[in-house]
Amino acid sequence: MKTTIVMVMELSEEAGRSSGRRSSYCTKGVSSPTNRRPSSPHQPQSNSSLPSSDSPHFLFGNVLSLFSLSVFLPPLAATFRRRSDRRHISAPASLRVEAEMGEIKLLFAADNPPLSVIAAASVAGIPLLTDPSLPRGSVPYFLFSNGLKLHGAYIILRYVGRIANILNFYGNDAFEAGQIDEWLDYVAIFSSGSEFEAGCSYVNNYLLTNTFLVGHSLSIADIALWAALAGTGQRWESLRKSKKYQNLARWYNSITFEYSSALNAVLGTYVGKRGLGKPDAIKLIEQELQNQSKSANSEANEKEKAVGRATSEVDLPDAEVGKVCLRFAPEPSGYLHIGHSKAALLNKYFAESYKGRLIVRFDDTNPAKESNEFVDNLLKDIETLGIVYDAVTYTSDYFPQLMEMAENLIRQGKAYIDDTPREQMQKERMDGIESECRNHSVSKNIELWKEMVAGSERGLMCCLRGKLDMKDPNKSLRDPVYYRCNPIPHHRIGSKYKLYPTYDFACPFVDALEGITHALRSNEYHDRNAQYHRIQEDMGFRKVHIYEFSRLNMVYTLLSKRKLLWFVQNGKVDGWDDPRFPTVQGIVRRGLKIEALIQFILEQGASKNINLMEWDKLWTINKKIIDPVCPRHTAIIAEHRVLITLTDGPEKPFVRIIPRHKKYEGAGEKCTTYTKRIWIDRADAEAISVDEEVTLMDWGNAIIKDIEKDEAGNLTHLTGSLHLEGSVKATKLKLTWLPETDELVKLSLMEFDYLITKKKLEEDEDFIDVLNPCTKKETLALGDSNMRNLHRGEILQLERKGYFRCDVPFVRPSKPVILFAIPDGRQQTISR
Repeated sequence: MKTTIVMVMELSEEAGRSSGRRSSYCTKGVSSPTNRRPSSPHQPQSNSSLPSSDSPHFLFGNVLSLFSLSVFLPPLAATFRRRSDRRHISAPASLRVEAEMGEIKLLFAADNPPLSVIAAASVAGIPLLTDPSLPRGSVPYFLFSNGLKLHGAYIILRYVGRIANILNFYGNDAFEAGQIDEWLDYVAIFSSGSEFEAGCSYVNNYLLTNTFLVGHSLSIADIALWAALAGTGQRWESLRKSKKYQNLARWYNSITFEYSSALNAVLGTYVGKRGLGKPDAIKLIEQELQNQSKSANSEANEKEKAVGRATSEVDLPDAEVGKVCLRFAPEPSGYLHIGHSKAALLNKYFAESYKGRLIVRFDDTNPAKESNEFVDNLLKDIETLGIVYDAVTYTSDYFPQLMEMAENLIRQGKAYIDDTPREQMQKERMDGIESECRNHSVSKNIELWKEMVAGSERGLMCCLRGKLDMKDPNKSLRDPVYYRCNPIPHHRIGSKYKLYPTYDFACPFVDALEGITHALRSNEYHDRNAQYHRIQEDMGFRKVHIYEFSRLNMVYTLLSKRKLLWFVQNGKVDGWDDPRFPTVQGIVRRGLKIEALIQFILEQGASKNINLMEWDKLWTINKKIIDPVCPRHTAIIAEHRVLITLTDGPEKPFVRIIPRHKKYEGAGEKCTTYTKRIWIDRADAEAISVDEEVTLMDWGNAIIKDIEKDEAGNLTHLTGSLHLEGSVKATKLKLTWLPETDELVKLSLMEFDYLITKKKLEEDEDFIDVLNPCTKKETLALGDSNMRNLHRGEILQLERKGYFRCDVPFVRPSKPVILFAIPDGRQQTISR
């Protein structure tokens, strides 16, 4: 098949002042998803939500394919031609591209293959040569036999949709094509962990009355959503099998079955348990760092050696290769935080080292604190850490066996029912005083046990205690509680049970039953190890080895889920994924790469030394990962900006295409507009003297001839002239600047501080007494026009200001793009 592609693009100041919608011409090679929800077929959105002829996004994002491929989509191409005639865009130069379609090569980074593109091409029977050789973080692109390229996953997916020989693959008409574009924008929500289930719920409701996302047949919108779900690996598989989203699961299963020959091959090649293109976590660190500069690579190798030394110095007792079974057992009463991450990764490390099994078990024995929300997010966080597990179990799966064991212990005289008031019981345990109930007969205990099982008024007054040793110096052995009554419904099994086992009773039982060979526990539980083994002995089970490691403690940080919950419930933070929280979701949302967290934790190995770790070390590792690859952009503080007039500057604005990162091609390119009048930060303006030569970054030198101030002595305006032949090395000041244009993007720069003001709380100290009164600061700024194309989660550097993560991308000109400041390892809190 032969196709001639003709593209003419012209840009002027008039075009730059168009509607202000997201403009894909600003950043070459970067996709630009939004988070808006697609409209229902029964509630179509107004035309304002669709790309218009005045929208640069429509012109450049679609001209390459629609205008030239009218042979495939005549109605849509005709619509484009009619719209494009309404406005002429003049420019300094015209770009004409003529391409002959031949062999298509898809290049991408191995860790993040464009699954939607590969799946769509496979379904459509379009042959692709795949090359997963791009550096990590690179934008995927098509390379044609004549050397031309198309960048961005959804750009090339649209191209596949247009050339595919499948009816309505990119819609039946222009309106359906617009709906497909909306869905492609919306699918980006599934890459955000905190919004994944909200997206599933929305689409599930939509599919209640729809077989396909658009129209009455398969389209690239369906393929994109299918790929977004399949790419999460085990997370979607768990939800699919749970029947929580039945309409969505039905739709997914139908597509997978109908196109099984094509899609199963794609799944088998590119998706594993952990999701899309995710290699082993430790190897991921090494690969990430190897793709950076030579100096960073050298340091990374040293870090890897340190990790190896730290972990190879320890062995599990009596462990045999192929016979080790471990478990990571979080309580579903909160989100996974950095402290849990250490336990999870150490379990993963030993399971892999000994070629053993790893079970994720939810210790759901306290219905008052637990919920399905926590279960779902813990699973998501575990997968974020790159942990591949063999099974997911729940302590509640074993409630019948646990109750049977409890009754057996009562009949054997190894446990008894106690109705002593709780405060009195605690005092007697501290003093080593036996309860009056300790010597009740077995029949009396069985009678009261049945009252507890029934949840009667009498039973609610009782608890089941183990009969161990009330005189033991180790207080954990002084008749610990095994069961308590709790009338609150359980998040999984409802109101079936009125009593629940304690962790002390359930953990040794389930560990033995599941065949756990080694239980990794923080050494803060050291005194309870004897209790763990004694209970297993009373139950008649084999001994499970305990391996201790030190708890991870961070300065200025609370890791107690009870205390973190207080911040959530009292509105001190925005949720469990708040960037001020030490949760995995919180620190990732703030801009931490998961590779940095893994490296930070594994460098400590399985040490038993108790340390208070500095956050600066973690953020320093993070900086070394993001700096070599993140794109560069420019921002000026809105309230403190000063105008410079360049007397010999360009009479008409002109645009140059420059790299987003001068040393990393994978970051793509951006447009920089050059004008006669430019903005700089006031702080820079105040450092300039009359007749001083300065460097305007990405332009050249200029000489400042005049400085104007108001009556209060504030700088108001500078006048200068270009001196482009001047030496950049000779100037003292290197200034970031922005053109005076309506296309600048409003920004909200958010800085965060610690939630408490004390490095480490004392044992009896109340955290409320040391709350930090100011933990968040917003600074309004203006950014270059390319920042319209930032997507949620993208990390960038604002030159001379620091690193940021895009939390809320561009939606409309009046709403700012929200960027979260990322610490770089230098001890600094909120700027004052």
